[in-house]
Amino acid sequence: MMIGSHPLTDLAPLSVMIPVLGAAVTFMLMRRWRAQVAVTIGALCLTLLLNVGLLAAAWDTGAAAVEMAGWPAPLGITIVVDRLSALMLVISSLITLAVLVYASAQGILDEDEGGLVSIFHPTFLILVAGVSNAFLAGDIFNLYVGFEILLTASYVLLTLGGTAQRMRAGVTYVVVSVVSSAVFLIAIAMIYAATGTVNMADLAVKLGELPVDVQMVLHVMLLVGFGIKAAVFPLSFWLPDSYPTAPAPVTAVFAGLLTKVGVYAMIRTETLLFPGEHVNDLLMVVAALTMVVGILGALVQTDIKRVLSFILVSHIGYMIFGLALGTRMGLAATVYYVGHHITVQTALFLVTGLIEHRAGTANIDRLGSLAKVAPLIGVLYLIPALNLGGIPPLSGFLGKVGLLRGGAELGTPMSYTLVGVSVLASLLTLLVVARLWTRVFWRKVEDAEHPPPQLVADVQRVVERGRPPRPIESGLALPTVALVTMTVAFTVFAGPLFDFSDRAARDMLERRPYIEAVLGTQAADRAEGILSQDPTEVRDADR
Repeated sequence: MMIGSHPLTDLAPLSVMIPVLGAAVTFMLMRRWRAQVAVTIGALCLTLLLNVGLLAAAWDTGAAAVEMAGWPAPLGITIVVDRLSALMLVISSLITLAVLVYASAQGILDEDEGGLVSIFHPTFLILVAGVSNAFLAGDIFNLYVGFEILLTASYVLLTLGGTAQRMRAGVTYVVVSVVSSAVFLIAIAMIYAATGTVNMADLAVKLGELPVDVQMVLHVMLLVGFGIKAAVFPLSFWLPDSYPTAPAPVTAVFAGLLTKVGVYAMIRTETLLFPGEHVNDLLMVVAALTMVVGILGALVQTDIKRVLSFILVSHIGYMIFGLALGTRMGLAATVYYVGHHITVQTALFLVTGLIEHRAGTANIDRLGSLAKVAPLIGVLYLIPALNLGGIPPLSGFLGKVGLLRGGAELGTPMSYTLVGVSVLASLLTLLVVARLWTRVFWRKVEDAEHPPPQLVADVQRVVERGRPPRPIESGLALPTVALVTMTVAFTVFAGPLFDFSDRAARDMLERRPYIEAVLGTQAADRAEGILSQDPTEVRDADR
């Protein structure tokens, strides 16, 4: 039995089931990679259409719940679609579809080396299913299951090919992921022991009845587990060494999407489970350190993937900044910035794949003259790079302005400090991407250190013929162009997207729409009453 306030909401479980069924079909199509590509693309297209419908429904009606197998909340598995989860579903579907087309065209899987073709497509669909499950989870144990599904798939994708470098990175990634999952699972056990439930709407009511010190322990446990997954400082050490070793499409979907699942879980923790300002100052310090340490790391890197990985860490700090403010403006800017950053970061990693494909390396010291050899790649890099650096009027600038405005409106010494740190980090980001732009695209290839022979040969052909030697393969260029266009769309449609983000932030801060959709009006009233009272008074009233 399933219920929902909109007919499309009843189909929400298909966002998980379609990729799972697609994975089963592609697994049966062993060694028939063309059929696997068709099935995978078809499954992702169906998932995207469904998620767009869920977003349209949430845009109008807000939060809605689906009860699975006839078990009512809080006893059974509950799927919840609200404005935040619907937006994340649509963006993740677009990203994974573009990356899948790119990966198939790149030929990461063109040659069946040890069964790579057979493994990639079902694993990729399982990853999509895990991400969707995490966004839709209405209880923390189902959220844990979603994390484990996507992490298990990511282990396989990260070590695809079995090279020594990838295996070493995979070991680090596995160890860190197991630690974060163990912390999360222990937190779930403690929460269940203290409250007797894992349903997030029910927890929104019952956690407020616990002693303050118990709440703080549970709160910090969840934040540590999610902080490792989101790669916030000082829990981000693993990311720059793990992500760059994977193939470009895999790195793109990891960097663009997986860390944002951790950020999403932190948003749910801070707004639904533990509302208030209990750890806001701590989160502000973490946000500032994440921004600064990440971008300082990017300044000294010589590999484009590592540069982008450190920038990714730095910009996670911006999202934690908005969350730490605890205000409607800060949270709305965070929602908008998360969507913007997923598309920009993924696009830049795909562009890096184009650079590797054309030049044979992503080492900055060995590159040069790419503006002559592949001007299209230069354009595809420049647009998201300027966006990442916060150049007006692009979406990166708009998102950062929203965060700065939220910090200024809060008006505390800590928030003003964070405003200053974020401006500094943005300027350093612009310096890093501009340095990469000038050295990779405009420096003469003769000035590079040991440039790849194929790059030198291409430059010579351009000089001799006066035009680029060969076009970029359309299968690689089209999905990259689509993602770069999507980054521009965040600027063109910034008005309605900010309005949607503001409504999502309002619902999350009020909590009532979410709780009421799952448990009804009475539970929402009780949650509001508990939040407005001192915890000691609530416990005395219960007695």
